[in-house]
Amino acid sequence: MSRIFKLHPLAACLAVSLPALADGLDRQPLALPSTAITDTPVSHAIDLATPTQAGSRLGLSALETPASTSSISAEQIQLRNNLTVQDAVTRSPGISYIGSPGDGGTGLSARGFTGHNSVMTLFDGARLYTGAGTQTFPVDPWMVERIDVIRGPASVLYGEGATGAVVNVIPKKPFAGEIRNHLRLGYGSWDRQQLGLDSGGSLGERLSYRLALNQQAGNGWVDRTPSRSLALSAALRFDASDDLSFTLAHDRGDAEPANYYGTPLIDGRYRSSLRNKNYNVQDDVQHYVDEWTRLNTDWTVNDHLSASNQLYYIKSRRHWRNAEDYSWDAGRQQLLRGSYLQIKHNQEQFGDRQAFTLDHTLFGLASKTVVGAEYNKVRFNVDSNAPYNDVGGDYIDPWQPQPGWFHSASPLRPQTLSSTHTFALFAENRLQLSDRLSLVTGVRRDQNHIVQEKRTTDSRSDRSLQGGNWRAGLVFAVSDDLSLYGQYSTSEDGVDNLISLSANQMHYDLTEARQTEVGLKQRFWEGRGEWTLAAYHIVKKKLLVDDPLTHEKQQAGQQTSDGLEATLELALAHQWQVSANAAIVRARYDDFDEMVGGVAQDRAGNRPANVPRRTANLWLSKGFGQWLEAGLGARYVDERYANTANTQGAPGYTVVDANIGWQVLPDVRLGLQLNNLFDRAYVQSAFSGQQWLMGMPRSYFATVDYSF
Repeated sequence: MSRIFKLHPLAACLAVSLPALADGLDRQPLALPSTAITDTPVSHAIDLATPTQAGSRLGLSALETPASTSSISAEQIQLRNNLTVQDAVTRSPGISYIGSPGDGGTGLSARGFTGHNSVMTLFDGARLYTGAGTQTFPVDPWMVERIDVIRGPASVLYGEGATGAVVNVIPKKPFAGEIRNHLRLGYGSWDRQQLGLDSGGSLGERLSYRLALNQQAGNGWVDRTPSRSLALSAALRFDASDDLSFTLAHDRGDAEPANYYGTPLIDGRYRSSLRNKNYNVQDDVQHYVDEWTRLNTDWTVNDHLSASNQLYYIKSRRHWRNAEDYSWDAGRQQLLRGSYLQIKHNQEQFGDRQAFTLDHTLFGLASKTVVGAEYNKVRFNVDSNAPYNDVGGDYIDPWQPQPGWFHSASPLRPQTLSSTHTFALFAENRLQLSDRLSLVTGVRRDQNHIVQEKRTTDSRSDRSLQGGNWRAGLVFAVSDDLSLYGQYSTSEDGVDNLISLSANQMHYDLTEARQTEVGLKQRFWEGRGEWTLAAYHIVKKKLLVDDPLTHEKQQAGQQTSDGLEATLELALAHQWQVSANAAIVRARYDDFDEMVGGVAQDRAGNRPANVPRRTANLWLSKGFGQWLEAGLGARYVDERYANTANTQGAPGYTVVDANIGWQVLPDVRLGLQLNNLFDRAYVQSAFSGQQWLMGMPRSYFATVDYSF
C-alpha cells in the first residue's frame, strides 16, 4: 500500500491572494523583499535603504552595512516556484545547493566553503547546532516571512561555523488588526498535493496571533519515492504595554522526504534510461521530526535604551535505514549495492540570548551599540549499526533493480552521547564619524566545552575550545542612495561539527579564517532600480591534512577564496520587473595533503569539492493590468568537482522555470507553476563521483488561493 495520504478535501478555492501589480510603474519604487509582518499582513517592499537584521543586530539598512547581504520575501518565494527554503536561498548571489539525504537535504555552498560546518542556518535568529553534518529544519517555505542572508565570515555575529555565509529564516509573525485568513489548495505532477493555511490578526486589544499550517504529499518522480510532510508555525504575542511585548512561538516539522540516493554512473557515464530508477531497499526509512519553541521579550526601556531576550528549546529526532551506495561492476555488468546504514539522531538544545541596544554619543559623535550574552546547552545522541558491516554482496540489474530488504551484520546500538555547553559575549557598534562616513565594528568571544561518551567502549573524552572574532568596516555614503564600503572580518569553524567531534578530533583547534571585502550599493531611477557589487578575499587556515610520515592528521592546511558578486533589480515601464545576480569564485587549496591508499597526495592548487566557479540567477516578471501576471526565471550553476583530487565531477546546468497567475476575483487567485520548463537532465548535487543526485524533470503545479 502506498504511503501517500490524500489531503483533506476543501469545498472551494484556496490560497494566497497576492496584491495585483499596479499599472504604470514608471514612477513607482522598486518592489523588493518584504519586511517581517508587524501591524499589517500586507507585504512592505524592502530596498537597500530599509533597516533589516540581515548583516547586523544594529538594525542597519543594506546601504549602512559593510557586508554583502540579501533579503528574500515570502512574496518572492511564492512567485519564483521555490519548493524549499534552500531553493529560495540559492536564488540569491553566490550560493548553490549541495544537499543529500545524509545532510537532511539542506547543504549549501557559499564563497568556496561548503556544508553546515561553514554555511550556518538560523531560525528566527536561533542556531540549531549541527550534529554529524545534518540539519533537517527549516525546509518548508510556507511558514517563512523573510530570509536574510549575509555572505562571508559572520562568526562575530553568530559564533563558530559561519565562514561561507549565514542564512536566517524568519517565520511569519503575529500582527495587529483584523483577522485575515489565507487558504491554498495545490495539485501537480506525480500526485503532488498541498493544503496550506495562514491565519493571523488581533484576538483583543493587546493580544495577536499567527498560525501557518502546511501539509504536502507526493509520489515522487523516481520509482518508489513517496513523500509527505506536515509543517506548523504558531505564535501568540501579548503587548503588555506600548513598550513591552512577549511572543510565544512554536514551530514543528514532521517529514518523510523522497528517499532517493542518486543515479549511478555506468562506466563513468550518465545513462538517461536510469533517471527514474530507485536502487534503495523497499523497507527504507528517512524520517525527521523537529520542534522549536521560543519566548521572545522586547522592552523599550526609554528613548535611548531597549532590551530583547530569546529563550528557546529545540528538539530533533531523525531516523535513516537505507542502502546508500551503488557502484558499477564492469565484469559482472551489474551494480553492487552496499552501505546498509541505520542511524538515529536524538538532539535537544536549550538556550537563551539577551541583548541591550543603546543610542548614545561617543567622543561627541552619534553612536549606537548592542551588547549581549548567549548560552547554549546541547545534548546529542547517536545510535547506529556501525561499523556498518553489510551481509555479502548485493548485485542488482541497473535497468530492472529488485528492491530487496535492508540487511546488515551490525545491529543498531547506542554509539555516542555528547553534551556541549557554549557561552558567548558579543558587542556591535556604529559610530558616525561624519555626515557621510561611519565605522561599524563588532567583537565576540565564545567558550565551548564538549564532553563525549563513546558507549561502545565505555570511554569518555572532553575538550574546551575558545573562540574570538571581530569585524571592522567603513561605510562612505557618497549620497543618500550610493554607498561604498570596506571591511575586515574573522571567523572560526570546527574541524567537524562541534557537538559530534570524534575522540580523535577533540585535540584539534578551531580553524581560522579572515576576509577582506570591498563593495558598493546604489539605488537609482528614483528607487526603481538598484545594484550592488562586492569583491572579497578569504583565507582559511588550520585545515586537517595528512602527515605523509606518520599518516596522522595535522592542522597545517590552507584554503583561499577570491570572488566577485553582483546584483541588479529593476522596475521598468509597463509592469516589467527584472531581478538578476551573478557570482564568480576562485577557490583553491594552498596547502593540502591527502592520504590515498597509504600514499600522500598533494592537492595544492585543486578546487574544493562541490564548489562551482560561476553561478547566476535571472527572474523576469510582467504584469498585465490588475488581474494577470507571468514570470520566467533561469538558474545557472557551473560544473563542480566531486572529490578533492578534481578527477571526478558533475556538469554544470541551466534550468528554466515559469509561472502565471490570474486574479479571477478580488479574493481568489489561480496559479500555474512550471519547473524545469525544457526538461533538462541535470545534476543537482554529486552524492559521490560515481553517483549523482539528479534534478527534478519538467513538472507542473496548479494552485487555487482564497483570502478572506
